[in-house]
Amino acid sequence: MIKRAIISVYDKSGLEELVKTLEQYDVQIISSGGTARKIKETGYPNLTEVSTYTGHPESPGGLVKTLHPKVHGGLLLDIEDTEHAEWMNENNVKAIELVVSNLYPFEKVAETCPPLKKAADNIDIGGPSMTRSAAKAALLYDKVLIVTDPSQYQEVITTINENRGGVTTELRRRYALLAFKRTRDYDSAIVKYLEGE
Repeated sequence: MIKRAIISVYDKSGLEELVKTLEQYDVQIISSGGTARKIKETGYPNLTEVSTYTGHPESPGGLVKTLHPKVHGGLLLDIEDTEHAEWMNENNVKAIELVVSNLYPFEKVAETCPPLKKAADNIDIGGPSMTRSAAKAALLYDKVLIVTDPSQYQEVITTINENRGGVTTELRRRYALLAFKRTRDYDSAIVKYLEGE
């Protein structure tokens, strides 16, 4: 069962339908910034701001939001491992079973050959970090689903409904592979831009 999700997306298309499905299963959503505002507009009842969950305010410019042990610990630690569970309980870290994260559009920005500072402003750090943590956890413990593109939402919705609020091992592993491909392509675009500089 998905009990807790963290959603942080640049491309907010299709989000409403996914959120409606999560509401049916009383999933707690952790979110921030523009994504949280978009989810609030749907009237979602169980929404927590990242800064409230972590106990740390979002940094100026939104540069540091999800880079926190309560986020990554909730992904990378296994609640069924006694040592992990003790650490999680001691530090008030909750398990997170779903991550929905798509990245700042670096590739599109780079197409315009912007100056270095503008390009660097569009390098996503928290998104790829969270994506990789979730994908690694999917492979390690088969407990986290990482969703990296709005085109995946309909399959996720169908799978959640078919599994009464859960998802399958097959989906977790397949999406973990797609997540690592996404971060690979993202880093490749950054390297290509910098080599051009």
